[in-house]
Amino acid sequence: MARPFDVNAVETKWQQYWMDHGTYEVDNDDPRERYYALCMYPYPSGAAHQGHVRNYTFGDLIVRYQTMRGKAVLSPFGFDSFGLPAENAAIKAGSHPRVFTEARMAELKASLVRLGAVYDWRRTFNSHDPEYMRWSQSIFLAFLKNGLAYRAEAPVNWCPGCMTVLANEQVNADGTCDRSGDLVVRRNLEQWFFRITDYADELLADVDELAWPERVKSMQRNWIGRSEGVEFALTFAHDASKSLRVFTTRPDTGFGVTYAVVAPEHPLLDELTTPEHRDAVDDLVARANAATEMERTTSSSEGVGLDKRGAFTGSYVINPFNAERVPVYVADYVLGTYGTGAIMAVPGEDERDFDFALAYGLPVIHTVQPPGDFEGGSYHGDGVHINSGFLDGLDVAAAKERATEFLVDHAGGLRKVNFRLRDWLVSRQRFWGCPIPVVYCDAHGIVPVPEEQLPVLAPDDVVMDKTGQSPLATHEGFLHTTCPICGGPARRETDTMDTFTDSSWYFLRFADPFSTDRAFDPAEVAKWMPVSQYIGGVEHAILHLLYARFYTKALIDIGLATGVEREPFARLFTQGMIRYEGTKMSKSKGNLVTPEPYFTTVGADGLRLFHLFVGPPADNVDWTDQTEDMIEGCARFIDRVYRLCQYDDVFFHEERSELDLAVERAVHRTIARVTNDLERWSYNTAVAALMELLNVISKTARASTGIDRATLDEALDAMLLMLAPMTPHVSAELWEQRHPDAPSVHGQAWPEADPRLVVHEFVTMVVQINGKVRARLEVAPELSDEEASALALANEDVVSALNGAKIQRVVARAPRLVNVIV
Repeated sequence: MARPFDVNAVETKWQQYWMDHGTYEVDNDDPRERYYALCMYPYPSGAAHQGHVRNYTFGDLIVRYQTMRGKAVLSPFGFDSFGLPAENAAIKAGSHPRVFTEARMAELKASLVRLGAVYDWRRTFNSHDPEYMRWSQSIFLAFLKNGLAYRAEAPVNWCPGCMTVLANEQVNADGTCDRSGDLVVRRNLEQWFFRITDYADELLADVDELAWPERVKSMQRNWIGRSEGVEFALTFAHDASKSLRVFTTRPDTGFGVTYAVVAPEHPLLDELTTPEHRDAVDDLVARANAATEMERTTSSSEGVGLDKRGAFTGSYVINPFNAERVPVYVADYVLGTYGTGAIMAVPGEDERDFDFALAYGLPVIHTVQPPGDFEGGSYHGDGVHINSGFLDGLDVAAAKERATEFLVDHAGGLRKVNFRLRDWLVSRQRFWGCPIPVVYCDAHGIVPVPEEQLPVLAPDDVVMDKTGQSPLATHEGFLHTTCPICGGPARRETDTMDTFTDSSWYFLRFADPFSTDRAFDPAEVAKWMPVSQYIGGVEHAILHLLYARFYTKALIDIGLATGVEREPFARLFTQGMIRYEGTKMSKSKGNLVTPEPYFTTVGADGLRLFHLFVGPPADNVDWTDQTEDMIEGCARFIDRVYRLCQYDDVFFHEERSELDLAVERAVHRTIARVTNDLERWSYNTAVAALMELLNVISKTARASTGIDRATLDEALDAMLLMLAPMTPHVSAELWEQRHPDAPSVHGQAWPEADPRLVVHEFVTMVVQINGKVRARLEVAPELSDEEASALALANEDVVSALNGAKIQRVVARAPRLVNVIV
């Protein structure tokens, strides 16, 4: 389609202007009110696709809008450049991961610049930069010094495709790797961990105060998984001096315990297993070791029923509530890493216990009276206790407390709180990550690398293969070193850190990337933190956001971030994804729609406006055949604005009239509406309001009756100011044409609505009851149906006429009529 201006020339001109003039550079001592806008640290997968366009358009709008509101806006950018995809791609291509990564970084940066997204490029850094690695390793050593980092042998999730360990959060519900899709298996390895569980209570409690989507907050609560209960002893039937300790959140169901279960990893399993049951137990343990935690905790595993997922040990323990013997089983659905690694089983109140009991022919005893319509199975609702001795007749809450007191007094009971959250496993057996800065000395054990020797950098001449061992472990020059304490021979740690460590503190470094003697100056960082608005996908609800919250709190507690707010992100917005034929756009699926073809036709501004207009920002968007028409429609809107600013086909008149006043009112009502919409993330309705305003201005200016020149100029200026954060290039170009000696449109103040012009004239709304007029109300013409109904039902005359009658429905036709049907 023919455009009234050279889109490419205009857009590249202003992109270069913003870069050359440092328009969006901001200093830490800026006296204006501060605002920190940040899109999540991107992984450099290549040139931008429409998902990137949507995300960074939203972020850029906020930066420009808040700047026009008079704030000093921090808008940094960098790349989360370490990671498995780059390493795997390098293996296939026979190149170095750095080569692959930096090429992809250049592609994505070029796309974002062409989109018109603006940043303070002086603050840019990437995860693989040696300076950033230096401070990532320094933080690791600080965690180690303060007991927040430790090394231990543990069963871990191993991805055979990626050839590395995965955190629990990186294993899908079906037991596959969230990156490669390979089935994850379990291995026992010496690994490095961070004590995130030390912060479980605080991480959970602080969620409630966050201005985040409730969906994300709920996901964090569930992952942390706090449960209050009691831990107590089940004495061995064959040896009263020994016992099996179990944890339960339902001690009130103790009289319903008909068996106990231990995890395959439980240290007492060998002692509990009798000779005649040894083979069955060993088979069960072998199967459990080959499964992931996710597979083990689901109700079924690849068609394997519960009758194949447990084995009787041959031993019994004593139920302290009734002194009866109950058999001890081993089952894969009990995890050695949760609670005590053993459970009391109450099939009458727990569905999984019930299924297991049916599979093994074990008794089922209900301890809470089910309702009359109960159809059998397990019942875990409220009710009065039955079959429970001294607890009979008590409700669940009272029975819990009484049972807890009993266990404390008679079974070594301890009130405890358990969490689903596990310590963060940070070891990765890969090359393309930040090396863990410790060495191993035969004389001194684990020895931290001295700060003055940081960063520890991986060599470039490693062999990139898939042996399952870190490539660093085969590099003699890297592996062998000297002990910093004794000078004797030592070997380096060959694992690298989980790349989520890099994205757990980058937002702090962005606030002060200029310090050379420490990771950041807390006083400088405190000027900007917490991030005012954080933007990213909901897929990061658990991993990145939880780890970043932990890092911030831990850094404060060990004295590296004194004075910084304990929650890093004040507000969070999770944008909807772009889908193509019903699936998320991604490079791996081969369904990407890149922005470059649109840059040369509708321009970055046209594409940006489409992403703002297509629907609510939090909603998913399907890329369909109709998408092209909508994008072209957005470009036509921009062209109409451009032509009107050239006064094409405009008629002027000398005297101001009511028509001019109507335009003026429309302008100020639009200013109020757009401002409100931008503040509440209703970008699509803001664009709609501007389209409506353009229609009003255009219709008036091109009618034979004409428009006052000053009225039109004020209306067009207001239009350009409101469009400046949305379509920055054409807005800047038109503003320069109209005001060649004035600062750029983005250096102007955001327009303020005149309250006198925003007020609407009133109209009369008739309120009827069953068709008979009962009241007449003066209301604003923009009243919604919901508001009209509420006003009508609150009116004294209507309330009196209803006289308590039952309302069947309310028919509202705002602003003229409301009919109440009784």
